[in-house]
Amino acid sequence: MKTYQKVLGFLYSQLPMFQRTGPAAYKDNLDNTIRLDELYDHPHRSFKTIHVAGTNGKGSVSHMLASVLQEAGYKTGLYTSPHLKDFRERIRVDGQMISEDAVVSFTESFRKKNEEEKMEPSFFELTVSMAFDYFRAMQVDVAVIEVGLGGRLDSTNIITPEVSVITNISFDHMALLGDTLPKIAAEKAGIIKKNVPVVIGESLPEINLVFEQIAERVQTTLAYADQEYQADYSMKTMDGKQSLNIRKNGDLVFPDLKLDLLGIYQRHNVPTVLKTIELLNEKDWNLPDEMIRRGLVNTIRNTGLMGRWQIIGYHPLTICDTGHNPAGIRLVVDQINQMAWKALHMVIGMVNDKDQDEVLSLLPENAHYYFTKAAIPRATEPEELAAKAERFGLKGNCYQTVLQALAAARKNAGENDLVFVGGSTFIVGEIL
Repeated sequence: MKTYQKVLGFLYSQLPMFQRTGPAAYKDNLDNTIRLDELYDHPHRSFKTIHVAGTNGKGSVSHMLASVLQEAGYKTGLYTSPHLKDFRERIRVDGQMISEDAVVSFTESFRKKNEEEKMEPSFFELTVSMAFDYFRAMQVDVAVIEVGLGGRLDSTNIITPEVSVITNISFDHMALLGDTLPKIAAEKAGIIKKNVPVVIGESLPEINLVFEQIAERVQTTLAYADQEYQADYSMKTMDGKQSLNIRKNGDLVFPDLKLDLLGIYQRHNVPTVLKTIELLNEKDWNLPDEMIRRGLVNTIRNTGLMGRWQIIGYHPLTICDTGHNPAGIRLVVDQINQMAWKALHMVIGMVNDKDQDEVLSLLPENAHYYFTKAAIPRATEPEELAAKAERFGLKGNCYQTVLQALAAARKNAGENDLVFVGGSTFIVGEIL
């Protein structure tokens, strides 16, 4: 197995992969992760980390934090999931993806080491191990590590970070994490560790007590970002950025803070980023306001983040977004409703283990729908999705590929219409 394509074939086809097959690939323990960590001599102990969990926003928060750290001169690793176009997006150093040679080299080393170990790791378990080993080899100063699913049993949860971050809690992956918000919060709170300060991005009365009890039990401090920082939506600037006015406890602290990440939902993520940076500075990190501004206005350039309210075409304006659960879709629909358009065209596909009825109930009825599916086993057939959608007053045609659906939407749309593409991360990945 000497070529990158053969290695990808091994990673995708021979290892259980949640993104493709769903809950069957989920491991309910850290046994393999711990064994892999021992096999590679604990690489995560060679660099500092920031751990980011949450239902929505953790990707944006992770990338913004990494961008600020890069601007401040720290050699920065970034581990995120899933990828949209290229497996290597998951593992970056200073914005640059891991090389194909490094992916091949690590996979070959694992196969040799595993001749005696006889491990059967999942795709995610092995990928986390690859990331940690690569960050050590690249001698990073710090790595921002995004949780894959949950927190307590996630393969990333062997690190002891500088700060633990939980962006928010809403309903997603309920079959694995629990069917109530407190149960889901308890799983996410599994990343909270002794003497490691915790930032909660968005507080909710029904779950705050869960976080507070766990923080008290493990003897650490807890801060709610949204109770200190407020982000007022300002405007979209002439250069295509968005601008926020940031207040802390009522005082304007960051007037005209520019972001290259669009989507008004970023106003929920920026307070989380700012509170995390504040706690890092209390630990003698050097992250001044100038670097915060530079990091946030250059997040896409510095980290390569894609799929967050991303404009992919004009005339008609065509936008994609990876929001895929009820909370994420609410924010997407809110953004759509605040825009000016003559007619709305929605290219939508979903995977079969999501709360489809809840998501469909949130989508606008006054739109033309183009139901489609991503090329993965978890994808719901367009005809099945269309039948469900009709119960909620959503009508449209079915297409067997995402590109066919997008082409039809753009052909039917007028110059002043809006075409939106989403419903699943994998739909966005295919059109990008």
